[in-house]
Amino acid sequence: MDNLRKGFPVLEQYTYLNTAASGLLPEKVWEYRQEHDLDFLIQASILKEKQGKVLTGVREAVGQFFNCQPNRVALVPNFSYGFNSLLESIASEKPKKALLLKGDYPSINWPVESRNFEVVYAEIDQNLEQNIRQKLEQEQPDFFAFSIVQYISGVKLSPKFLKELKADFPDVILMADGTQYFGTERFDFDDSGLDVALSSCYKWLNAGYGNGFMLFNESVQGKLAPKHLGFGSLQGKYKAHEGNFIGKFEPGHQDTLNYGSIKIALEVIKQKGMDAIATQVTALKTMAMKRFAQAGLVPEWIAERPDFSPLFNINGDEKLFQKLRGEGIITSQRGEGIRVSVHYFNTSEDLEHLFSVLKI
Repeated sequence: MDNLRKGFPVLEQYTYLNTAASGLLPEKVWEYRQEHDLDFLIQASILKEKQGKVLTGVREAVGQFFNCQPNRVALVPNFSYGFNSLLESIASEKPKKALLLKGDYPSINWPVESRNFEVVYAEIDQNLEQNIRQKLEQEQPDFFAFSIVQYISGVKLSPKFLKELKADFPDVILMADGTQYFGTERFDFDDSGLDVALSSCYKWLNAGYGNGFMLFNESVQGKLAPKHLGFGSLQGKYKAHEGNFIGKFEPGHQDTLNYGSIKIALEVIKQKGMDAIATQVTALKTMAMKRFAQAGLVPEWIAERPDFSPLFNINGDEKLFQKLRGEGIITSQRGEGIRVSVHYFNTSEDLEHLFSVLKI
């Protein structure tokens, strides 16, 4: 337990239940960032001469961690940049049909709705998986864009369901936002059935801001025509030929400070152990869901889902939110309630502190 909490000074001040809003900055990532900028201060362009090697190392680290060949990993500053670039790559004179989840994260739905796509929706309720299948069968969309974990409710689409979905609807391009998911359990991209997975890294991966990635399967590349080009499109290993795929998502100069932070953050996760992390997250989310459900703080249909995330939205108003803050418990207000999230550096004592203030 001490190993999981080590390296996060903020935990000495607060009961931090807010990873769904912002992950923590590990000391090792902070140290890397300090050293990087000191090197830049005294070396300037000499440091930047090494950026190709640095970015290659990041790309390979991301690919290894998520089981995706590095020539299919694009480094982007955040999910929204990558997703908008992705949508531009499937735009055409003939409008495409898109399936979205009603009420999904705005950075997914808004970019799709603002373009020349025909959009249909599946409801997020107790029949979520059935709703998705029904819309895919009835509407036959060209692509389905969605969050693996919903940012307000924490409702999760299981890896098993997504893999089955691809097997049953092989022609539909599955585009997943993993920002509220990656880092909570093991994820094998090449075995997932997803065509494209995107993520910012400032939440559950604890890599700080200004960095993200895109993972592509082999077959989807023939269905996309990315249009972004620049000098950076050809720079570095895996991109050094005209017309390469991932380079069209990386047209400009890349920031070795922020992208380098991803590699260090993944090293922190590997050092702590992904299995140990997943075990701790599972124990905490199970403990939280049981108590919240008993107290009637989460909808019954969400509590009954067999696979759920470590992100919860409990009944509560501004007064309760401020009371929690006054007790040193950091949460977020989202939707009509208070969002609570637990990660591997949290403990059962953190949850007991929350339960005592909630009087449940």
